[in-house]
Amino acid sequence: MLTALTRAFRTPDLRKRLLFTLFVVLVFRLGQNLPLPNVDVTALKSAADAAKRNDRLYGLLDLFSGGALLKLSVFALGIYPYITASIVLQLLTVVVPKLEALKKEGQSGTTKITQYTRYLTVALAILQGASVVAMTSTGQLFRGSDGILHDKGVFPIATMVVCMVAGTAVTMWLGELVTERGVGNGMSVLIFTQVVAVFPGQLWGIYKAKGGFVFALVVIVGLAIMAGVVFVEQAQRRVPVQYAKRMVGRRVYGGTSTYLPLKVNQAGIIPVIFASSLLYLPVLATRLWPDAAWLRRVQPYLDQANPWHMSAFFALIVFFTYFYVAITFNPVEVAGNMQKYGGFVPGIRPGRPTAEYLDHVLTRVTAPGSLYLGLVALIPMAALALLDVGDQFPFGGTTILIAVGVALDTVKQIESRLQQHNYEGFLA
Repeated sequence: MLTALTRAFRTPDLRKRLLFTLFVVLVFRLGQNLPLPNVDVTALKSAADAAKRNDRLYGLLDLFSGGALLKLSVFALGIYPYITASIVLQLLTVVVPKLEALKKEGQSGTTKITQYTRYLTVALAILQGASVVAMTSTGQLFRGSDGILHDKGVFPIATMVVCMVAGTAVTMWLGELVTERGVGNGMSVLIFTQVVAVFPGQLWGIYKAKGGFVFALVVIVGLAIMAGVVFVEQAQRRVPVQYAKRMVGRRVYGGTSTYLPLKVNQAGIIPVIFASSLLYLPVLATRLWPDAAWLRRVQPYLDQANPWHMSAFFALIVFFTYFYVAITFNPVEVAGNMQKYGGFVPGIRPGRPTAEYLDHVLTRVTAPGSLYLGLVALIPMAALALLDVGDQFPFGGTTILIAVGVALDTVKQIESRLQQHNYEGFLA
């Protein structure tokens, strides 16, 4: 990885792309630390610190927003409205025939779906921004806190919502700029920035609270987890595919051997996000209706260190892994495309038998992938139960999956651009 970065900085084109990406990351971090108008920064900081000490949920919000949400910054919503919109459009593509037809049109259809994603992102940003500002105004965002907003009139509140929506739009634009002119997928790079931004503060907090021994233990465990995640993220089941020779005019095409890669973690980070969101709904209900009797009975089971909560979280991740893989990978469509271009799996007849074989292989590969996602997601909860550092443990769950996945993808893109540059130099 370090060798690839060194070679990239020696290449003029890649150096410009890397420096542009770093510049966008700095602008993004500046926006995450720039407070909204009408906010008392001193009162907000004291309320946020008290909330993080008393409730683990605020530590989780601080982690996934890169510290921006609890600061009520211009980029407080970050890139997550766009991620949510992308997931919704991806799921609707399977259900809505018009969107499925657009997806099959190629570049023009993809552009249209991207436009729909932007519109949905703005709508979600308006909804989420209005919710955050309303909860801050009524004192529900931080319990027992008041005086965070200088003025609770309609115009100042509307101005705050407009600023948050504009911040989301600018964040989306910055991500697209990185994809076009920088290195890596822009949205993924910004998510990586949000997650990694809180690592130094969390490690320093563990060192001050638990001492050097626990700090060293956390670092060693974190490095071991990262190595395991890298190993599994790179693992894949390669299904051999043979293409028959065919004549097109006077030329002969085909006759090559390749493979169809089926990743062990085919679903990525999506099942963990779905499971976390579903389990967050009861927690949100206890804050909105604290006097409900049935919610008070359920509340002890919502604690992250509770075995029932861990079991439910693990089971939901396994379920959503199979669900997401089933809707995103269509064995019948893949088998049809292979048959159309003269491809077949050796020993398997083309058409329906190939689809059944791919479905069988994918089901077996998804099993260890779902268990892997569940175990990695439970790491912060186990750290909370064993070391009592769950609030500040940076190497686990969604955090490490995002960080490692984005880092691997970015390094692969850098290496592919380096290879392309070397080929151009060789031909020249």
